[in-house]
Amino acid sequence: MDQRRVSHAQSLQSRGAPYHKFSEFINPVHDRFTVLNALLSELDFHYSVVQFGDSRHFFVSSTGKERPARVLAAHYDSVTGSPGANDNASSVFILVRAALELKKKTGIPWMVIFTDNEELAGEKGIRAQGSYLLGRGLKNTDLAGADFFVFDSCGRGDTLIISTTADYIMKKETGGGIATAQKKLKDLRNNAMLAAEHSSQQHYMLLPTPFSDDAGFLHAGLAAQMITTLPGSEAAAFASLSRANPRYTHALFNRDLQKELDMTLLPATWNRLNGPEDTEEFLTPEYFAGMVKFAITLARRT
Repeated sequence: MDQRRVSHAQSLQSRGAPYHKFSEFINPVHDRFTVLNALLSELDFHYSVVQFGDSRHFFVSSTGKERPARVLAAHYDSVTGSPGANDNASSVFILVRAALELKKKTGIPWMVIFTDNEELAGEKGIRAQGSYLLGRGLKNTDLAGADFFVFDSCGRGDTLIISTTADYIMKKETGGGIATAQKKLKDLRNNAMLAAEHSSQQHYMLLPTPFSDDAGFLHAGLAAQMITTLPGSEAAAFASLSRANPRYTHALFNRDLQKELDMTLLPATWNRLNGPEDTEEFLTPEYFAGMVKFAITLARRT
């Protein structure tokens, strides 16, 4: 491990629980389900493991019986061969830290779900995705009416990105479930922007993104808003690029178009995902506290 990577690992560990388990979680010799299960138990959370198909999901919540108005979610699996430090260990640990703070508060119910098999989407399609199967399973429960906010790759950068990808997903879909979800998306985005402002997370942008679990929830008919982060310079450059050449926005969802364009012009953070370079040394843990505060604000607003 080189010196930069050592310093980043020490920086995370120095931030206390749950980050002391971050390096273990992304180590490929360890099973992520086992490490996360042990961590949630160590931190004395009220949680359960729910299985749909081959996917095992963690439901972490306040101990009250009242249904939460909002659910925060993040997938905990990673692509084989990638450490997955940003995608998506960063979001998992940010939400565990947020849940630790929420656990100290009373009066408003909250829930965090850690989902499995998000990365199957690239191999087998959305309907194999863990969040799709989970969404289908939740359709007939009291959680079906909750607002879902999905956190993905939130470990690098100072700028909160509120994804507009769902707009592109739903343009190609039909059916009552999608139509119902579409009506809620505007409210979800407004709520995310309000939470950013109230948590002093001033730097945020609305941009399309090339990923996330929100696709699985949306295909299952549940409204979901995806949240990620980027360095401000990368976010601004992509916003400028997509305005100058809208084909780059379309290329996020069109593999044939990707062959015609210089995809290295996309944010460097995105180009590292799902590969061997998605390591701790590229994270920016100095911004994690802001994301934790944003997640808590989002979970607690009524």
